[in-house]
Amino acid sequence: MKLAKKITSSLLLPLLLSTAFVSSKAFADWTLNNDKSTLSFVSVKSSAIAEVHYFKQLSGSVDKKGKASVEVDLASPETMIPIRNDRLQSMLFQTEVYSKAVVMANIDFAQLSKLAIGESFTQKQTVVLDLHGNKKELATELQITKLVNDAINVSSIKPIVLNAADFKLVEGINALRDIAGLPSITTQVPVTFNLVFDGVK
Repeated sequence: MKLAKKITSSLLLPLLLSTAFVSSKAFADWTLNNDKSTLSFVSVKSSAIAEVHYFKQLSGSVDKKGKASVEVDLASPETMIPIRNDRLQSMLFQTEVYSKAVVMANIDFAQLSKLAIGESFTQKQTVVLDLHGNKKELATELQITKLVNDAINVSSIKPIVLNAADFKLVEGINALRDIAGLPSITTQVPVTFNLVFDGVK
């Protein structure tokens, strides 16, 4: 009987170790797919004219604990007007000093690991935005969806409204207003995002 137990133990140990290794690799880290991701913001000028813009370059990752980080290249705004893109970089974001904005969040990994392909869940949480040398906690609600090939989609359910004053950007907005000869540009900016992270094994 003791011999049988020893044999059984010697067979089970490699099997358990192998299973643990496979399980740890089943949910690998994810990296942001820039080509499939969008981060958009809305500007309102002259009290009535709303325009949608976006950033062309995003990067980021999610680790196996659900810690997510997204970097926004502030030198990549796309407003469809080249001179306005340049002014946003130099006069508003001051990219020679502040080249990136960083968003930190935490995804519920326990919930994510239960999803089948195509399934999703919603999650309320506070994210941290580091922009223009200032950090601010922002309440938001995310929708997380599991995609094929171990990819995941993280999107905003509602726009996040940024207050320019929280990030010391009001002076830059006023400078943009003056150089464009506009009566006003709002300092409340709605932001939405739809991010795809590819699994990395």
